[in-house]
Amino acid sequence: MFLFSRVGSVYTTLKYLAVTLWSVFVIAPFLWAISTSFKDFQSVTNGATYIPWVDFEPTLEGWRALWKSPAQGGVDIVEPFFNSVFVTCAGSLISIILGTLAAYALSRFTFKAGPIRNGDITFFFISQRIMPPVVLAIPFFIMLGKFSLLDTLLGLILVYIVLLMPIAVWIMVDFFNKVPREIDETALIDGCNPYQAFYKVVLPNSIPGIIVAGMFCMIFGWTDFFFSFILTFTEVQLLPVAIVALNSSITPWWSLSAAALVSVAPLIVVAFIVERFLSKGNLSGALK
Repeated sequence: MFLFSRVGSVYTTLKYLAVTLWSVFVIAPFLWAISTSFKDFQSVTNGATYIPWVDFEPTLEGWRALWKSPAQGGVDIVEPFFNSVFVTCAGSLISIILGTLAAYALSRFTFKAGPIRNGDITFFFISQRIMPPVVLAIPFFIMLGKFSLLDTLLGLILVYIVLLMPIAVWIMVDFFNKVPREIDETALIDGCNPYQAFYKVVLPNSIPGIIVAGMFCMIFGWTDFFFSFILTFTEVQLLPVAIVALNSSITPWWSLSAAALVSVAPLIVVAFIVERFLSKGNLSGALK
């Protein structure tokens, strides 16, 4: 009995130690970025300093540079930021709409085309996320080039729809499969046609799944660097590309850190909103 108690105590200690080390590993870069964003050239080049007002005098130089043009000595991430907001929101919204409709059809109706069944169609959507991005880069580049959509917001939105809709279909198919079919049947008995049953009865009960799918779509869309880098040149620039472009031969670490924190802010807002729903139990069915 004593031996088991000792083993349990050691296991608990190791578990908490692992969690602590992992927390430090995750949080340390954020703390470094926050500290560095309030430094200037002098504070950065004078050696490692971490605590404001103790190791260095904080300044807003790095944050002010974000809103200034390069001609004014700034980095100007305003346009890339709003480009990212527009492309991510538009791509996610359209993906959720199309993905929800496709998922409902795959959940409620049976499709047959030779040996192909509903499960095969669902796997086809998911397989688009299995392929490495580099496999899709050349086809996307050629297709957008043929339609003069390279280096445009519309071209990026179309690419993001292709990339994000499989996520929406995957999540929503699983969610609709757990929604009792009796809900649809009751609506039909009450005089609704299949379209009305979906929009008036099923869809309102699917809000938790839609929120979860939307969260994942926005996260994947917002953090994408590869396609926004490959498919844009000079006319359009998204935030991840603009931040990486700051890493030049003379890196302004104070502005780079501030820009990185700005890029994380929307994800924190999304996480906070979803957490509010989780705390109320509104998403419990979507996350099972």
